[in-house]
Amino acid sequence: MPLMMSFRKATLSDIYDLTELVNSAYRGDGSKVGWTTEADLLGGQRTDAEKISEMIKASDSQIELAIENGELQGCIYIKKENKFVYFGMLTVRPTLQNKGAGKLLLSHLEDLTREWGYQKIRMTVISQREELIAFYQRRGFKFTGETEPFPENDPRFGLPKTKLIFHVFEKIL
Repeated sequence: MPLMMSFRKATLSDIYDLTELVNSAYRGDGSKVGWTTEADLLGGQRTDAEKISEMIKASDSQIELAIENGELQGCIYIKKENKFVYFGMLTVRPTLQNKGAGKLLLSHLEDLTREWGYQKIRMTVISQREELIAFYQRRGFKFTGETEPFPENDPRFGLPKTKLIFHVFEKIL
């Protein structure tokens, strides 16, 4: 049965639901139900209410929510930069993964990017996340050759269990 998602911009009233969703998809044993877990690479949390609040309040960014049957099922963080739109925190509820929700969120991102007059989307992925990198490459993202350091000393983002770096990917629309 095809997913029937609607999208809307997050507000401050969504902070706690978003924090729970993102942490459940990326950390802890519950995240292992889905394939996006980072639990083997990172301990601790993926985000917290304070960080989500900052992301929602920022004038150059937003979090888009994916809603199905009145329930929060996913989200994506979007930030307008000078020459591109950056995205991160693409999240799908673990029990809904592998059903097309991530693809719908990416399609929504592309629609917004075009509406805003941009032609380039950028994002970062932990280099060890080979299955996630393959997911993005199948959707047209290409490795730029650039890397960025992982925030190793920020427990609000997680506690690395090994040395991590980000690979930078982009897609031209």
